[in-house]
Amino acid sequence: MIDRILGKIGEKYKLTPVDAGDLATVKASGMKFEVKAFNAEGLGRVSVMTAKGMMGLMKMDTLIVNPLHVDLPLYSYDRIFAMGNDTLIIELYDTLLGEFDEEALTEVVKKYGNIPERDPGEHWYDSIKLKSSVSKKAKKKQSGEVDALAEDHFDAYIGLPAPEVQDVEAKKKKAAVYVEGLLEKGGPSTDAFIKAIGAEKTGELFRKVLFGLE
Repeated sequence: MIDRILGKIGEKYKLTPVDAGDLATVKASGMKFEVKAFNAEGLGRVSVMTAKGMMGLMKMDTLIVNPLHVDLPLYSYDRIFAMGNDTLIIELYDTLLGEFDEEALTEVVKKYGNIPERDPGEHWYDSIKLKSSVSKKAKKKQSGEVDALAEDHFDAYIGLPAPEVQDVEAKKKKAAVYVEGLLEKGGPSTDAFIKAIGAEKTGELFRKVLFGLE
């Protein structure tokens, strides 16, 4: 699915690979993460992480869109296949400088109400997470429906009217609230990276590679 989403971005924005250096491969929590990042001309930073662990029994895909040149929310896609379950987590964060109408996205979420909900729990970033975010946990037999939800949701996101950002530094500061919050207050993958490669390297991975803030 992340290849499909990346393809959709590439149809609309020119993608130029970013050199991730020694952070292109990271081992954490018994999993090997492969990291790729792109500058999407006219959009912002797009990054992808794929990971496998537990002798191939667990697979995790992540795709992040940090729109720095158009005023869309930050987009984060996670898909986890483990123990016969297919978990989809799409989170949208308020990094907006202006008004935003998420009705098209919430309509997509409603359309797939038959897919079992996943309790996302409570987190420090809940106040900036938009209501059109997705948290689902299904069995593998429903993976086709989960794919359809993810694709329809992204199509709605990338198709939203997006005003051009006039002050990129202001947009970066809004995104930095989320990124610095992760580094200071933590999150599941953030904590695993800090434990594996240390706080300094994790900061470099997040700021320079994944979110394109430096």
